[in-house]
Amino acid sequence: MHHNGLRTAVLLGGMSALILTAGAWLGGGTGLRIAFVLAVVSNAVAWFFSDRIALSAMRARPVSEVEHPGLYRVVRELSTQARQPMPRLYVSPTVQPNAFATGRSPRRAAVCVTYGLTQLLDERELRGVIGHELSHVYNRDILLSSVAGALATMITWLSYVAVFFGGSDDDEGPGFVGALLMMVLGPVAAGMVQAAISRTREFQADESGARLTGDPLALASALRKIEMGARRLPLPENSRLTSASHMMIANPFSGSGFGRLFSTHPPTSERVARLERMAGYRR
Repeated sequence: MHHNGLRTAVLLGGMSALILTAGAWLGGGTGLRIAFVLAVVSNAVAWFFSDRIALSAMRARPVSEVEHPGLYRVVRELSTQARQPMPRLYVSPTVQPNAFATGRSPRRAAVCVTYGLTQLLDERELRGVIGHELSHVYNRDILLSSVAGALATMITWLSYVAVFFGGSDDDEGPGFVGALLMMVLGPVAAGMVQAAISRTREFQADESGARLTGDPLALASALRKIEMGARRLPLPENSRLTSASHMMIANPFSGSGFGRLFSTHPPTSERVARLERMAGYRR
């Protein structure tokens, strides 16, 4: 787990350095300062509004204990066991089985499951999924994923600015060829770093969630079912869903071909193998 945290810090640091370097390259000292201010503002927006964006994208609504007593029971038991406040609960009408957690802190957290998930999993598997999502909250992964997403957006934005404002071939600018290279390579690099960060946090949440529930095989079984359901019923890759996809427990899109390189989720087979090894060690 310490290795995962160090790797995430290094990746976030590298992405931040790329933004500042791009700003300095485009506008010298002034460009560096502007890039820094924009990065701070975009991170603040992502931090304060990421939960609303994700819940709205999935058309989720808050549910009461009367509507979903089993879900409430599982979440309450695990929250109490972790000595953390109980999060708000939402259900999305989406038929694809999936789930995600969001919120700035454990006190402001929300856990959302889709209708498809409630119909597909038994209570033991649901407990494994909820443990995974609560671990994202307790590990502060929502902050990290929001920052990574905001930084990736900033790099993409700067790459397009380079073409329009840095395309001259004088000695002070990057030149037209350099600007085009940045336009192509900037978003690619940002996407790869964001994907690496998300995959690292997924592995850590799998491990933390399995320790919280004490049942790694339940989460492994749930992940298999969720992947099969997501493949049968992939979500459309529109901008609103794409902004929330990295928070979900499984890739909600088809994830085929070149898109695998930028997938924010590690392969399910690898996640299941790790959980099975963990269960073997516990036995």
